[in-house]
Amino acid sequence: MTEGVEMPRLDFDKVRRWIALVVSNHGYTVGNLTYCFCDDEYILETNRKFLQHDYYTDIITFDYTRRDRVGGDMVISLDTVASNAEQIGVTYDSELLRVIIHGVLHLCGIDDKGPGEREVMEAEENKALSIYKDLR
Repeated sequence: MTEGVEMPRLDFDKVRRWIALVVSNHGYTVGNLTYCFCDDEYILETNRKFLQHDYYTDIITFDYTRRDRVGGDMVISLDTVASNAEQIGVTYDSELLRVIIHGVLHLCGIDDKGPGEREVMEAEENKALSIYKDLR
């Protein structure tokens, strides 16, 4: 689904297979995953309404994982994805894939807020992106 943006051009079949592989590598199966691709204003309002945060972000993940079945809603600001890609010097597509898998990794129990957790998250994102590149 989208809010204020066009649906990104992705190979959704490949993305589904990729997510299933990454989730499986973490000992889970894929349940119901919903993505809302949106603009900055929509994610800011979502951040304010549900998390009481007053700032822009690239992704908000709502976790509905139960036992070994990963599930959740992910809201992704394509505006922030684009600006982050430009700031760090990567392509929009690669940054979008990183953000998509970032949310999935949260659902697999990987955090990025505590000491040393950001490095663990980045390593897992990089492993996942390598899997995507090798996927046919």
